[in-house]
Amino acid sequence: MSKKSSATMPDARGHFGPYGGRFVPETLMQPLCELETEFYRAQKDPAFKREFEYYLKEFCGRPTPLYFAERLTKELGGAKIYLKREDLLHTGAHKINNAIGQILLARRMGKTRIIAETGAGQHGVATATVAAMFGLKCVVYMGAVDCERQALNVYRMKMLGAEVVSVKAGQQTLKEAINEAMRDWVTNIRTTHYILGTVYGAHPYPVMVRNFQRVIGDEARRQILKQEKRLPNLLIACVGGGSNAMGLFYPFLKDKSVRMVGVEAGGRGIKPNQHAARFHGGSLGVLQGTRSYILQDKNGQIQLTHSVSAGLDYAAVGPEHAWLHDRKRVEYTYIKDDAALEAFMKLARLEGIIPALESAHAIAEVMKRAPKMSRNKLIIVNLSGRGDKDVTQVADKVGLQMPK
Repeated sequence: MSKKSSATMPDARGHFGPYGGRFVPETLMQPLCELETEFYRAQKDPAFKREFEYYLKEFCGRPTPLYFAERLTKELGGAKIYLKREDLLHTGAHKINNAIGQILLARRMGKTRIIAETGAGQHGVATATVAAMFGLKCVVYMGAVDCERQALNVYRMKMLGAEVVSVKAGQQTLKEAINEAMRDWVTNIRTTHYILGTVYGAHPYPVMVRNFQRVIGDEARRQILKQEKRLPNLLIACVGGGSNAMGLFYPFLKDKSVRMVGVEAGGRGIKPNQHAARFHGGSLGVLQGTRSYILQDKNGQIQLTHSVSAGLDYAAVGPEHAWLHDRKRVEYTYIKDDAALEAFMKLARLEGIIPALESAHAIAEVMKRAPKMSRNKLIIVNLSGRGDKDVTQVADKVGLQMPK
């Protein structure tokens, strides 16, 4: 809810350099313009800011701690590691920050029905939660594959009163879920608001979601200055669409001393159809409303993706990330499935924290980098979600068995 930053705000048409924009059917142009107008109006409205901050504190549980991971730091033997504990939020992940902001906008616009897409299910749960809280109808689209590997979150959404639609087209993951949500929105634009879950899609979604998520970095900045009396040397976050990473990175972008690393899903390796690392195999293209880095073949056909984590299993990345990549302000790397699983278990055993598989990719990158840094350096890693949803899947992959 802060003032615009000229360095990273999109232009009037929603472009971050060559990325972003609006590539949607004509039917959606009016609701997107309406949403943009209401969003910028709300940003200037003190009453909206107070209401947003009230629900973040009283309902979601903000501020989240910036926790010194003492045993992980000692084990790795290098830089001091802090975890930004978004996993402690109500519903278990950072997704609730954006869901609260957008449901408040939907109410201002008089919408009575909410739709959303979800991959890992955390955004779906957050959307179902806020819809229940404000008494609005809710439909969540989720790929059939993701419904199976994230069954716990499907049950949670249904318990909250949402209708969960299993999408059986294509790869049956996040991309197809977004397609179905957009089809629904085109059909029901008068009554319906689409709570898109990440810094992707047509303008104003990338900047809007980023601004609702920047509370992560704003808090982390205040907390590290209080605890260490200085800024961190390195920020690390996983990147699917990229909202948790943008939320952490954005308030530090002008601090040249602070390095930033976004971690994509390396899957089984950087081979076609085996990963979701857009900056390590992608190219410029348009998908689902915006222009960005996309995993596609030479004919522009979207490639299949793979990640052990449903939330990172997507063929495109947010346009602001693409812009920051080109400007070399943020470094983007990838972590393979096996390293993410190892990090998942290490954080659980060393710190008593079971992370989301998405967040485990960021922890794995910390495990690579921290030992190479001196002990007076500081790392903040965004622990974007908790791993309850992933326990059964991980147990199967690492060979844990129920006692007989």
